[in-house]
Amino acid sequence: MDGDRVEIDGGIMEGGGQILRVSTALSCLLGLPLRVRRIRAGRSQPGLRPQHLSGLEIIRDLCEGKLEGGEIGSTEINFTPGKINGGTHVADTKTAGSVCLLMQVAMPCVLFAASPSELRLKGGTNAEMAPQIDYTVMVFKPIVEKFNFTFNCDIKKRGYYPQGGGEVVVQMSPVKELSPINLTERGTVTKIYGRAFVAGALPIKLAKDMSAAAVRCIRKEIRDLYINIQPVREPDDRAFGTGSGIIIVAETSTGCLLAGSSLGKRGKNADKVGIEAAEILLRNLKHGGTVDDSLQDQLIIFMALAKGVSRVKSGPITLHTQTAIHFAEQLTKAKFTVTKSEEEDPSKDTYIIECQGMGMINPNL
Repeated sequence: MDGDRVEIDGGIMEGGGQILRVSTALSCLLGLPLRVRRIRAGRSQPGLRPQHLSGLEIIRDLCEGKLEGGEIGSTEINFTPGKINGGTHVADTKTAGSVCLLMQVAMPCVLFAASPSELRLKGGTNAEMAPQIDYTVMVFKPIVEKFNFTFNCDIKKRGYYPQGGGEVVVQMSPVKELSPINLTERGTVTKIYGRAFVAGALPIKLAKDMSAAAVRCIRKEIRDLYINIQPVREPDDRAFGTGSGIIIVAETSTGCLLAGSSLGKRGKNADKVGIEAAEILLRNLKHGGTVDDSLQDQLIIFMALAKGVSRVKSGPITLHTQTAIHFAEQLTKAKFTVTKSEEEDPSKDTYIIECQGMGMINPNL
């Protein structure tokens, strides 16, 4: 601490943009002035990239805060939060930086605003190294709403690497407090569905090939379920640039949603894209947890803010999740424990993430 600034080392553990997202969101919520040093020290291009800067700027604007060191390439920032306001806020990465990561940083904050919010997020909707917008809508949204809030996500335009150009509008109303969640019963897989998409200059045949390859791959392990992966060509007026990819979701009898996804890129065979997504899904189904490895770390901040004890059964704990837990504990009074799940067959790598949440109360409601 320097005076009353919380010092965050952005180079430890996962060492990436996630440390920035978790710590600035919590700084904003808790009214804690923050200094983050060694930003993204673990990355090949350290410091702020356009997407991280856009995330910081939307948080600054949400709470009329002060941001020092907010330039591309900066490895240290000081952030002083103010009061969280609702209303309309725009963040534009001007690149293919992920709109989903902008949503990750802003969403916990606007839940505790004084009035409803509309976030207009511009950039890449289906970007590497980030959840695809389809994942956010099909998996993240229904599960995170179990914390007792809802949001609307309208995909105005899809945008792909390298230009971005996508836009998503998120609307949500504030809540008094978040309820804890209990996701410990996996149940059995009841259906598998998804979408394989192409946009821009690519033919629909690529989407059909991705879908067919994914179905063949899943069929080797799961024989008796109908698998519905729709090949889609995104309408030209709803997509900017050229892109392709696939997301496959497995739904279980207890309402769990686990997914696998992959993006096409130049020189990558369509079959390979489909098989990659199918293999990720099958791997997530094997461990017996109730969440996949993409959702695991995204739930941590909500568990920390909720009132009461949340429990989530997961597969192996990712470094992203360990990092989110570390910074959530450093900044809030939440307490996490991770234990090997006992009731599973011992060969399965299954864990229970338990959190005694801090019980954040919205002071504006």
